[in-house]
Order: sequence, then structure tokens, then C-alpha cells
Amino acid sequence: MTTLPPGLMISAPASGTGKTTVALGLLRALKDDGLKVQPFKSGPDYIDPAFHEAAAHRRSFNLDSWAMGDSLFASIAAQAAGADIVIGEGSMGLYDGVAGQGASGFGSSAETARRMGWPVVLVIDVGGQAQSAAATALGFKSYDPDLPFAGVILNRVASPRHERLARLGMERVGIPVLGVLPRRGDLALPERHLGLIQAVEHPDLDAAIAGYASFLRDHVDLDAIKAAGAAATLAAPGQLPKPPAQRIALARDAAFSFTYPHLLEGWHRAGAEVLPFSPLADEAPDPTADLVWLPGGYPELHAGKLAAATTYLDGLRRHAETKPVHGECGGYMALGAALIDKQGTRHEMAGLLGLVTSFEKRKFHLGYRRATLQAPMPGQGAGSALRGHEFHYTTILEEPDAPLAHVTDADGNPVPETGSIKGHVTGSFFHMIAEDTK
Repeated sequence: MTTLPPGLMISAPASGTGKTTVALGLLRALKDDGLKVQPFKSGPDYIDPAFHEAAAHRRSFNLDSWAMGDSLFASIAAQAAGADIVIGEGSMGLYDGVAGQGASGFGSSAETARRMGWPVVLVIDVGGQAQSAAATALGFKSYDPDLPFAGVILNRVASPRHERLARLGMERVGIPVLGVLPRRGDLALPERHLGLIQAVEHPDLDAAIAGYASFLRDHVDLDAIKAAGAAATLAAPGQLPKPPAQRIALARDAAFSFTYPHLLEGWHRAGAEVLPFSPLADEAPDPTADLVWLPGGYPELHAGKLAAATTYLDGLRRHAETKPVHGECGGYMALGAALIDKQGTRHEMAGLLGLVTSFEKRKFHLGYRRATLQAPMPGQGAGSALRGHEFHYTTILEEPDAPLAHVTDADGNPVPETGSIKGHVTGSFFHMIAEDTK
């Protein structure tokens, strides 16, 4: 068994209540107090962990009860060793998950908190209500009596009178109020179609996080927050995912940044050499690399620049003549024949696959994915089963190559986006999280 530092889960009744701002402010405020703070994100999020790392100066990891088996879950949780306190951030609402059980659960933040023994801090937007917020909090506390519940942070409080009324309701049902945040319009992080902008794109991220920390310090009882944390005891961890090659040329810039931290950590720990390059800076992948990996991101925002990056494209095509190339979601689009942006302009991509995608007519694709490979891809043989997640607004106009996998959603329903394979090149719309252990 492994015992980890005390931790808390910052969650909410729903998305859009301010939990990310609260989490970032807490991470930085606790760090500024001299604590080593380990962040985690519950669920399949590609963006928030980078904000967490900027706030805590410590790499954040995803914990996912649908995609990860017990051994991998424990291995990732063990990254908290050596920290003084752990702050997990939930996704969507506290109990939101899928109908079908995955590797070890349904993917809710409540499952992550229960497994880790983390008491929940519920961030409640009390705009438009007062004592009624206590009914919401009481419902969340009572829904799962086995889930530890630390208390609430009241967000977007309009006035001292509003605070008194909201506190009165919480006192009536015996729920601790750990903080009261006045309504401020300048605390929202900028967003785009996949949620928050990327951390690397924020114009002044460190100053913004410092502002959140100052705001939290003024309005949240940090001593009560620290005292509410509970230590986790988990089974002995196993191994993190193995690298798909020894020398991996990894695209890394504003167009390609969605790589799960636990995968990179596993690659590094196994001794793989990760060789970053920037397609947007017209850099070619290292010609000595065994594999080129294009992660997801926002190629649709940079399609013209990518199409004109001849050094990058020539190097990528040369590599694909003899060695493997793989792309996930945005990387998959960039490996295709063309990408049509939201204005309807067609941009020629690498042409290593026949895929043609369009953002002119957006179609929302979101959810967990289970993929059984029909052909090998880097690090995985044909017949392997993988668990991952898909999140994009792309419409496929052409996908002429052989399918890479048979793909289903969390309920086992077939998904038409199968990915592609052509020669040494593979790609898919699903972001791989873990091998399927069932």
C-alpha cells in the first residue's frame, strides 16, 4: 500500500461555476505559502493540466476511472509522493459520468474523490439565489453518503446581504462555508470552441494566476482548506505507459499541444528521448527520430501557416517514407490531404493520408472511446484495445484510407470515426489514454 499527502477535490454542481479559477487560485496561494502542491485533473481534459502546472510549478496529471485500470490509476496518483498537499479539480458536475462502466468506473469526479479519499469542496454559483443554494449543497452531500464532504465556496456573491442569506441556508443544514467570493467579471479565463484557450496562448498567465491567488487569499479560509484535506491510501502502483519508440519527435507548439502528461512521464521514465519540434516555426522533425508523433491541438487556427511550412512538411514526408508517423485528432487532420477552415478556405496539409476535414460546417464530437486496432500503430499491435477520448468540431468530408480501428463510445455503440492507416502513417480522432485492461 502507498500513502499519499492529504488532498481535496474542487468540484461543482455543473460546468461554468468558477471551479477552475478557484483551483488555480488555491494552487498558487498554497504554493506561495511554501507548500509543495500536487495538482490533478479528474477526467479527460487536455487543457486544464497545463494551467495547473503554471499555477503550482509542478506537473499536473489526469485521473480517469473510466479509461484507467486500477494499476495505472494508482501509478498516476503516486506522482503526488513528496508533495505537502494535493488539489484535484473535477470536470463537469461532481457526479457526471457515463452510463457504461469503464476500466474501473463511470468517469465521474465523485469516483475519483472517493477512491482517493479526498473531501469535496463544492464551488456553488449563488447568483440568482440565496438560501436555496443550501438545498443544492445538501443534495450533493447526501447523494453519496460515502463521499467525504468538506464544505462549500460560495461564488459570485452580489452583496453583504446576499452573503448573509446564503450563509444562513448553509448554517441551517450544517454545511461549512469555506469561502465567499464576490462577483467579479474580470476573473473569467478566455475561452474558445474546445473550452479554455491553451495556457501557452494566455497573454499574461502568471499575472492572472497571481491575481486569482490574491483574490482567494482575501476571501477563502486557507487554514480551513488545508485542515480539511485527507490522506489517500492506495494499492502499490504499477507502471506508467511504455513509450511507442526510443526516439520520438513530438510536435509541440500552439497548434499541437494536447498530450496527456502521464504518457509523457511514462515515456521519460522508460528512457525514451522526446525530441520536440514546432511545425508553426517551420521546424522539421529530427531526422534521427524513430517516430514522429503529432498530438491534438488547434491546427484549424493555424492552417495557412502550416500549409506554408515547407521545411516541416518536407521533413515529415521524408520521415514517412521509411519510418512511422502518428497523429491524434488535430495531428490526424494535419496528416491529411486538406483542412477547410471556418471561413471555407481550403488549406493543403501534409497529404500523407487522404483525410479531408472541414470546420465550415461544425459538428460536435465528444465522449469516451474504446478502440480495437485493426492494424498496428506505433507502440500497439493489431488487435490491441485502447481507451481514450474524442473532443472536436470537425466534419469529415473524405476518409478514403483503410480504417485503423473499430471504435465505440462508452456504451458500446459504433463510432464512424475509425482513424486511418496508409503505409507508415496512422492517425485517429481519439486521444489515447490507456490500454484497455478488460
